[in-house]
Amino acid sequence: MCTRLVYLGPNDTVITARSMDWKLDLGTNLWAFPRGMEREGCAGPNSITWTSLYGSVVASAYDMCTTDGVNDAGLSANLLWLVESEYPAYDGSTPGLSIAAWAQYVLDRCASVAEAVELLAAEPFTVVTAAVPGEDRLATLHMSLSDARGDSAIIEYIGGRQTIHHSREYQVMTNSPIFDKQLAVNEYWKQINGTVMLPGTNRAADRFARASFYVDAVPKTDDPRAALAATFSVIRNVSVPLGISTPDEPNISSTRWRTVVDHKRGLYFFESAMTPNTFWVDVSSIDLSEGSTVRKLELGPDESTVYSGDSTDQFKPAEPFTFAGL
Repeated sequence: MCTRLVYLGPNDTVITARSMDWKLDLGTNLWAFPRGMEREGCAGPNSITWTSLYGSVVASAYDMCTTDGVNDAGLSANLLWLVESEYPAYDGSTPGLSIAAWAQYVLDRCASVAEAVELLAAEPFTVVTAAVPGEDRLATLHMSLSDARGDSAIIEYIGGRQTIHHSREYQVMTNSPIFDKQLAVNEYWKQINGTVMLPGTNRAADRFARASFYVDAVPKTDDPRAALAATFSVIRNVSVPLGISTPDEPNISSTRWRTVVDHKRGLYFFESAMTPNTFWVDVSSIDLSEGSTVRKLELGPDESTVYSGDSTDQFKPAEPFTFAGL
């Protein structure tokens, strides 16, 4: 479920794209969160608290989790499923952070991947997971970060320990297996001419190989329209057709929506599988100043409400959602 990739073009052209693959309606909406918001980690009495240093535009899941987004410094964060995730045991003795607020914490506090890596490496909190709404399983997620400089990081919890992969070269992330093994599988496919043969299934490892080949193979340009079109073409190529399910691969689901971040221009694009149009939010023009109002863009059931073009002015004032937690 889900693919994330980063297009690196000349003259600081950096574009991050992700697909959201899920078997049910995620109830996704877009939110604009201003600087200066007081937050808490929703992990019980010893939850970490913080104030947002940066404003952000994010996509929610069930209006209780930030699953994707970009802040006004150009840092983007994406949560993807990783069934192998195993988080530390939490007894409340250390500051806790609900996994639902994990991406938001980074967007609120950091301007770059390097800054986020330094902050997370110090382990200022313990990630606390919770049940997926309406399901009898815990959320098992890993996070990708990318910024306006083209830097990337992948953060996973394996065997109860945080693992951080930090390199500009880490342009692609999918799901299982863990990132180290994804890289090893991709080394095999690098030896084969991708114009002759590429793995074509909807499995995560195959999507990783295709995304890695195509994001490198498409023309690199600083023409914003062409670069954006190239990035959209790659993320669409690794999307899973609507309605497809794989009985022996329960973690594979249809692509519900896609987002694309143009870091250089400060634009956040959204494309639902259920609507005919792509639209975008101009992060640089929406009011994210301290003291400004939280705003929401309602996407409707199955993200089926139709928007087109620049939809920044379609956001409406709203009360911020509460992160799922303990």
